[in-house]
Parts: sequence; structure tokens; C-alpha cells
Amino acid sequence: MWQLEELAELVDGTLQATTDVSIHGAASMSNVQTNEITFVTSQKYLDQFESGPAAAAVISADLKPSKPCILVNNPESAFATIVKLFRPTVERQKIGISPAACVSPTAKISDDVCIHPGAVIMDDVEIGCGSVIYPNVTVMENCVIGSHVNIFPSVTLYENTIVGDRCIIHAGAVLGAYGFGYTSEAGQHKLASQLGNVVLEADVEIGANTTIDRGSYDSTIIGTGTKLDDLVMVGHNTKVGQHNLLCSQVGIAGSCQTGDYVVMGGQVGMADHLNIGNNVSIGAQSGLMHDAQDGEKLFGSPARSAREEMQLVASRAKLPEMRKTIRKLEKQIETLTELVQSNAGLNRKDAA
Repeated sequence: MWQLEELAELVDGTLQATTDVSIHGAASMSNVQTNEITFVTSQKYLDQFESGPAAAAVISADLKPSKPCILVNNPESAFATIVKLFRPTVERQKIGISPAACVSPTAKISDDVCIHPGAVIMDDVEIGCGSVIYPNVTVMENCVIGSHVNIFPSVTLYENTIVGDRCIIHAGAVLGAYGFGYTSEAGQHKLASQLGNVVLEADVEIGANTTIDRGSYDSTIIGTGTKLDDLVMVGHNTKVGQHNLLCSQVGIAGSCQTGDYVVMGGQVGMADHLNIGNNVSIGAQSGLMHDAQDGEKLFGSPARSAREEMQLVASRAKLPEMRKTIRKLEKQIETLTELVQSNAGLNRKDAA
């Protein structure tokens, strides 16, 4: 239990209303209970807080609530700090190299590395200081892992994979599998050359069950600071730029290249050999089959200008009503045509 006043001091916020409030927990707006604190980021959610059960909230400083709250510039960041008081992060002991791990005698393991039970570290692997290898991770021959890297359970790094400093690789990810490339000979599909590798530059995060295929001859590269969500697929020879954000189920075919600060929504699909510029945004479920220039915002399948696609979406929503209107107009035209033809016939009789 914490007093609201104590929480305000913790996050360097300004206390609003009474200070005599005891806080027993923290939860988001949809799950908050009595005696708990939540957070409000905009006017949109203020009424929900005011009428809800929450005892208090961390609120953006430009809002004016009537219930007890803590005013801060960044509610989400401050709230995350408070949540950790009630649900502290697990502090795992540094176990060194577990005797239940299988570590090749030719591997070069730096100081302060933790290798958990069931992990397999094969020949000539290098692991930098402070890195943690969790249970059942497989690191194949000649991989190089930087400093302060976290590799979570059941990750597989194929041979020659390079992982930069401070990278995070979540459970089940596979880096360096063969690319989906084949040559057809005598009616059979034969695996093409798979002689490259995967390179993660510094501060990259790879989501759970994401797969990144090795290059055919060179490297598949994920640039510095880029974050890949769960279940992302990156094809062979692709070069993803720096600080990209790729949401879940994005699929990038082989030999593509993206610039820096590219954002792709969930289930975006890219054809092979495309070049994407810097600061490009691609909306969820878009199918991209052409290059994109710097700063473009794309949406739809096939992807086009987001503005154009939204206009088309709005137009499609009106099609049923437009169809009714067209049928009505067709009947009116038919009636008018019959009337004109009838009048024309009468005029000919009169002339005769």
C-alpha cells in the first residue's frame, strides 16, 4: 500500500485534490478497481475516469479532473514507474554458466555471462560481457553475440549469425534459417545458395517467433535500433534500415531494402526487390508491390497513397446507396424516353 502523496513524489508529479488517499494497486482504465490508481492521457478518457471506480489517476498536466490525481507531462511513463512498485520486475540471480548447459570448449565466453540450463553453445561462438542466454537456446557455430544481449528461451541462431550489443531476442525466434530460394532443374526445385548470414546491429529487438532468413551470399541486415514485433518474417538478402518499427505478421520478401524510421502496420506484405525510402508509413494489411519514396504514407492492397485509399474506402461504403440511386434514375430515364417517343409519334400524326 502506498499513499498518493508518496507516488506523486516518486514520479515528480503535482498532486491534485486530497492527499489522504491510500493506493493498493495499479491497473489500466478497463481493469482498474476501487483503491487502485490508473492513468489518463487525453480528454477522451477523462469522463471514464471520473465515473469509474479508480481511487486516483496519473493524468496529463493539461487536463482538469475533479477526482484525486497526479499531474505529469508523460502519464504513461509515470504510470509504468508506479506499476513496478506493485508488480516489480523479476530480479534473476547471475548464475554464470550452468553445468546443465552444453558449451563447446572452443567458445569464447566473456566475463559476467549467464548461460542457463539446456542452452547449447557450439564451436567457436563468441559471447560478450553481461549477456544472458536463457534455457534451450541454440547458438550454432561461429556466431558472435555482443555485450549485454538477452536471448530468451528456445531461440535458434544458425551458424555465423552476428548479434550487436544490447539486442533483445524473444522466445522462439529463428535467425539465419535458409532463405526461400530455389532453382528449377530437370523438373525439380533445388535449394539455391545459402552462404550468407544474418546481422543484427546494436539495440535491435526481435519479437517472439519471428524469423529472419540468411542471405544467399551476403548478409540479411537489421539496422541499429529497429524493433520487430512477434511473428514477423524477413526474407533473405533484405536490408532493414535503422529505427524501423515492424508490427506483428509483417512479411518482407527477399532482397528488399528499407530506409530509416520506416513504420509498417500489422500484416503488411512486401513483394521482393523493393526499395522503401526514409520515414515511410505503411498501414495495416497493406500489400506493397512498388517502391516507396521518402515520407510516403501508404495504405491498401495494392498499396497506394493513404489519402487516395481512404477516399476510395469512403466511396465503396456508399456503393449500395449509389446503386439504388442509379436504378431509380434508370427507371426515370426509361419513363422519360417512352414519353418522348410517344409525343414524337403524336406530333407525326398531327403533321400528317
